[in-house]
Amino acid sequence: MHKGGKRLDTFSVDYVDNDKNFVKNDFQPNSDNYFIELMSKKFGTNHTKIVLDTPELFDTLKDAVIARDFPGMADVDSSYLLFFREIAKSQTVAVSGECSDEIFGGYPWYFREDSLNSGTFPWSIAIDERQKLLNEEISEKVNLKEYIQNRYEESLAKVEELDEDSKETKLHRKLIYLTSNWFMQTLLDRTDRMSMQNGFEVRVPFCDYRIVEYAWNIPWEMKAYKGREKGLLRKAMEGYLPDEIIYRKKSPYPKTYNPTYSKRVKDELIKISQNRNSKINSLLNQNYIKEIIETDGKAFTRPWFGQLMTRSTTYGIFNSSRILA
Repeated sequence: MHKGGKRLDTFSVDYVDNDKNFVKNDFQPNSDNYFIELMSKKFGTNHTKIVLDTPELFDTLKDAVIARDFPGMADVDSSYLLFFREIAKSQTVAVSGECSDEIFGGYPWYFREDSLNSGTFPWSIAIDERQKLLNEEISEKVNLKEYIQNRYEESLAKVEELDEDSKETKLHRKLIYLTSNWFMQTLLDRTDRMSMQNGFEVRVPFCDYRIVEYAWNIPWEMKAYKGREKGLLRKAMEGYLPDEIIYRKKSPYPKTYNPTYSKRVKDELIKISQNRNSKINSLLNQNYIKEIIETDGKAFTRPWFGQLMTRSTTYGIFNSSRILA
């Protein structure tokens, strides 16, 4: 209950039939519904659950690209656009928890050995697969690995360390710097564009420069209290939030698991790949695209952006890319 006696308005997003189609994975071990209800009851909020369906999610891919000004995260973007559009019907401003993962160590790559030792941006390990998406002529002229490596090393050269930093803190300073200056910027841009397209403002208090600066010098051993992602932040919330909320495994922004969405974007991708007038086809390795389609996405093994974007989203990226190509 708000101090003024007014119930706080809260919102969540879900998708039609996600209760039937949800498939747990390493990044998302359970759905949000139980935890949303728990929080709403605990704090007596006036909660609205916004449920999106496959047709509107697919049809809004184009609007999301226009709002973003370039191909983005496909259905992750279009769902944001639709989500904010619904909230904007009753609100003008909302608060989001974005940026806490970046500065307090919430992402899986802060803990995974393959990411810690990757020698590149931890959310873009599958560079060879991305290079393979380009047609042979362009691929010979555009060396993605070299460009990414140059930007990676350029970024690391700016990281400042303290003499008293432990080996773990030095390593994670680098990851936090990379994540805050690259990955977080992508998410903030997405949030800003999808919200403002609806005349709606989303504020991100964790991104306050004073919090970011203070958190920068917290030793990693404290940030990862008890070996948990955002361990210090969890500890700070004890007594304020239910333990089930505090110690739930981090779960990313929800996505649709509805097979009808995958079918829609796959069918559209097939049409695009068969259209000789489609400009994007001149940029892509058609044999590899065909392999991705025929294996139902299994030919592209690693998710885009580390944890959010898998098979259906990969299809959606190609679909949305063709809008601007």
